[in-house]
Amino acid sequence: MQKIPFLTLEQVKEIVKTYPTPWHIYDEKGIRENAKRLNEAFSWNKGFKEYFAVKATPNPFIMNILKEYGCGVDCSSMVELEMSDACGFSGKDIMFSSNETPIEEFKFANDLGAIINLDDITHIKYVEEVCGKLPKTMCARYNPGGVFTMSNGIMDNPGDAKYGMTPDQLIEAFKIMQSKGVKHFGIHAFLASNTVTNEYYPKLARELFEFAVRIKNETAINVEFINLSGGIGIPYTPDSEPNDIFEISNGVKKAYEEVLEANAIMDVAIFTELGRYMLAPYGALITEAIHEKNIYKHYIGVDACASNLMRPAMYGAYHHLTVLGKENEKASEVYDVVGSLCENNDKFAIDRKLPKIEKGDYIYIHDTGAHGFAMGYNYNGKLRSAELLLQEDGSVKMIRRAETDKDYFATFDFCNIMDKYLK
Repeated sequence: MQKIPFLTLEQVKEIVKTYPTPWHIYDEKGIRENAKRLNEAFSWNKGFKEYFAVKATPNPFIMNILKEYGCGVDCSSMVELEMSDACGFSGKDIMFSSNETPIEEFKFANDLGAIINLDDITHIKYVEEVCGKLPKTMCARYNPGGVFTMSNGIMDNPGDAKYGMTPDQLIEAFKIMQSKGVKHFGIHAFLASNTVTNEYYPKLARELFEFAVRIKNETAINVEFINLSGGIGIPYTPDSEPNDIFEISNGVKKAYEEVLEANAIMDVAIFTELGRYMLAPYGALITEAIHEKNIYKHYIGVDACASNLMRPAMYGAYHHLTVLGKENEKASEVYDVVGSLCENNDKFAIDRKLPKIEKGDYIYIHDTGAHGFAMGYNYNGKLRSAELLLQEDGSVKMIRRAETDKDYFATFDFCNIMDKYLK
């Protein structure tokens, strides 16, 4: 699979006249087409709803685009709840999935009418105390323990994850909640991350459907919605094939029919909670090559750093690089492409074959639309970059300005030391 930028060098040269690099940019057309595709794939389920994982790309402009396609939001913190509220999401359009949750966040989620997704059985009492009583609708997070494996060798380790309840705990939690007036129940699970396979969702769905049958048999509770959460990945490397959302959905439908409908459990709504799948391919980080260094290795220094995109530094994640304007040139050089942080892991690429890069070249870092800007930070006093939107008509709109030194200094509150910079 060839990775093709959604921006050309000519477009970038025009944009930098107004917005100096580095910046993140999102492709509105791609986002909209993908949201339509997801809804079409799951149209067989009349209760289907995507709860966009705000943590992936917390920007109101992006959230409002997805809202047009019936998406709700999945929130994990007070600020994400506040942002969702400000964007007009309310009630059952908000899923609050948190862990080790401060008490005031449970209260605020309840005030908004959000669906609270409990991470632990002990949180039942916690929510009841802060809210006065339990909401009529509740969800619980399921963790089966052990190792979750797929036939293609992909595996993850739920038993080593801090999230969710054991199956026995979750059933006990439902019994307790039912005794306290809860009427509507849902279950949720996230058992593997960034899976580039059509097998993951159907396998997870079958396991959750079978668990819903067990819940009905042991408690007489009908699970009304099942949240398959996230985990559908994208092909970060050019040699990987993308997931087929229609094949994935057909696999979920088959499990739905064979497990739920076969056990007379009908009209269960399927929820998803996708971030990476919804946004990652439709975002890029644009950075300029500003230095070249030759010592034991050949380095290209750029004006972005791990503060703009943490994933490669944090866990060695691969992001494809395109040297704009040189898409058809031979990859004749081997570079480490690095940022300016005082950390040796501040590298966007290691031993990467690329066309010869000159200072002033613009590098397009692919697939940063999710968990890109969102994971930014201020180490070394680095400032977060702007976020731009490439609109369907080809124009560019700033949807978050770049931070300034005034933003960085504004939280200091001692002796007016920084006043000269705040004026």
